[in-house]
Amino acid sequence: MKRLIYILIAVAVSACAGIKGSDPYKDNLFLLTVNAEYPEGIDPVSLEGATAVVEDINTGNTYSVKTDETGSFSIRLPNGIYRINISMNADGYVFNGAADKVVVAGADMTLGLGLTFSKTGSLVIKEIYCGGCKKLPQEGNYQGDQYFIVHNNDYKVQYLDSLCFGTLSPNNATASNPWVSKDPQTGESIFQDFLPIIQAVWQFPGDGDDFPLQPGEDAVICLRGAIDHTLQYPLSVNLNKPGYFVCYNITYFWNTSMHPAPGDQISDDRIIDVVIKTGQANAYTLSMSSPTLVIWKPQGMTMHEFVSIPDNITPVPGSSIDNVVKVPYEWVYDAVEVFDARSSTNSKRLPPPMDAGYVLQTDVYLGRTLMRHTDEAASAAAGYEVLADTNNSMNDFYETEKQSLHE
Repeated sequence: MKRLIYILIAVAVSACAGIKGSDPYKDNLFLLTVNAEYPEGIDPVSLEGATAVVEDINTGNTYSVKTDETGSFSIRLPNGIYRINISMNADGYVFNGAADKVVVAGADMTLGLGLTFSKTGSLVIKEIYCGGCKKLPQEGNYQGDQYFIVHNNDYKVQYLDSLCFGTLSPNNATASNPWVSKDPQTGESIFQDFLPIIQAVWQFPGDGDDFPLQPGEDAVICLRGAIDHTLQYPLSVNLNKPGYFVCYNITYFWNTSMHPAPGDQISDDRIIDVVIKTGQANAYTLSMSSPTLVIWKPQGMTMHEFVSIPDNITPVPGSSIDNVVKVPYEWVYDAVEVFDARSSTNSKRLPPPMDAGYVLQTDVYLGRTLMRHTDEAASAAAGYEVLADTNNSMNDFYETEKQSLHE
């Protein structure tokens, strides 16, 4: 997901649609009107038939509405706090709109919603396994086996050399977010003009063409132990395989129970190193329940040069020990936001151009993973696996019952 344009636009009124199915609130419904204005400077295409998803944050109830050709829709809703999401592919382009914590309170209302425009990316995140599994047949839970997979979604060879990744602050979607505020006039979420990467920045080795990824190929990145975890815990995964990459720096992350020495099938050239550590933890981790994962490549300078500039590092507001790296939007290849399905207090950390939605993880320690959908039609046409990429994880991702690497 490569960000091209980020536009927030005020909107007006449109046509009407109702809640699907039976309506227990028929005497106490209010009209929410959303009208999405097309981005300036982009040749117009019809947005008719896009699916708008309206989610009641407190109850988890969701309503689907089809938009008209401008991306507009209206819906009658009971009082509540809602999250709204619109996403559509049109003529090879991606249009997204998102609003968080929209309050319907006893009256009809009109919402201003901005559209963003982007194109699909080359390197995308295919899978995130962060929630751990059971230790069966032993008692207890296990979390030492986190990994994610990067996929080449392009028709050209892509190189992993110098690719960086990290996780966004705050670590959990349910935590207080000091980086996002609300416009007092419109209620729009206001994001920083950078992505606050917390804990550490990791970077692939290579001089530019050492680690090619062919069209449709995957790269497995072990965030913790690149070992065969199944030898002790059968519900886990074997991460000791040729070609896998591993995050390993015993100086910065010295907890050997979480970062054991890589297995005998992991070559030294596939060890991913730390560019900078900005937190205090002795083991690196994604949030188990609701991480935000970002991949990017620096432009115009090396990542080491970038983090050596004081203005590119800033403290986490309210913290005296943790800093973040201020990664520019235009460097980002892909970013995925995960929400904790057990909570009603999730808040967006990624702006709409990066990820207009989110994927829900139902629970931890179940061996479940978050997987990107395959675009079957595009794959058949291309002759290699092409993954869905609308810059909206609500559409692009789903939760599976077990890790894709589980044998």
